[in-house]
Amino acid sequence: MKLVRANISDCEKIWNMQIKAFEDLLEKYQDYETSPGNETKERIEAKLLQDFTYFYYIYDDDSLVGAIRVVDKKDGSRKRVSPIFIMKEFRNKGLAQRAFGEIERIHGNDNWQLDTSLQEKGNCHLYEKLGYVKTGMVEKINDRMDIVYYEKN
Repeated sequence: MKLVRANISDCEKIWNMQIKAFEDLLEKYQDYETSPGNETKERIEAKLLQDFTYFYYIYDDDSLVGAIRVVDKKDGSRKRVSPIFIMKEFRNKGLAQRAFGEIERIHGNDNWQLDTSLQEKGNCHLYEKLGYVKTGMVEKINDRMDIVYYEKN
């Protein structure tokens, strides 16, 4: 497992991967406002230009398996993961868990936050296994989906 930092020239590639990785969830929940599967290329470009955004490609051996974005303002505020995705053909192999280990090695292992669909039990299980705790805040997105918020340390 290795993470390779992406830059602005990677915008199109990240956007294409992200749209493909989230297409099933977008269809399932029809969350066109907040889903990474409906994010514009311009929005990803704007994120890549932020000096506090760290987009990483996730590699398993020589295979590009996904990407993760870390928001780390380096000012003592909570670091945030948003989004992380593993391409469909590489899921359920522990790769997301290992990617979290790498970002914590790079950015520190405390003071994190993230959110996910409450209905995606596998995601909730993963984050809880990694030490994330529900904050108690749940946001209703539509009749199909709610967002649950997590923090770690």
